[in-house]
Amino acid sequence: MIATIFLQAAAGGAFGSYSTLIPMVLIIVVFYFFMIRPQVKKQKDQKKYVDELKKGDKVVTTAGIHGRIIDLNDSTFLVEVENGKIRFDKSAISLDASKALNTPAVVK
Repeated sequence: MIATIFLQAAAGGAFGSYSTLIPMVLIIVVFYFFMIRPQVKKQKDQKKYVDELKKGDKVVTTAGIHGRIIDLNDSTFLVEVENGKIRFDKSAISLDASKALNTPAVVK
């Protein structure tokens, strides 16, 4: 029984270990290009957008609150909403919703 196991292991030869390594490398490459890289790009876009905010910009928070920025600090911003003012952390801005709010609608 043990002799059979050794014979099967030896039958793989020198390239046997590479044939099992290649699919693993391909899985890692696909994982990187389809999951990790787009997420890093989205995080960079979010940080760039937040850094470029200024007073008077209309924003939407991740909680869905719409308002206009009236004051900026290093890590927070003050948003004027319909019934008052609310202070939020800069990470609370929704990039996609804020861009959709600020782009004019196309009229056909």
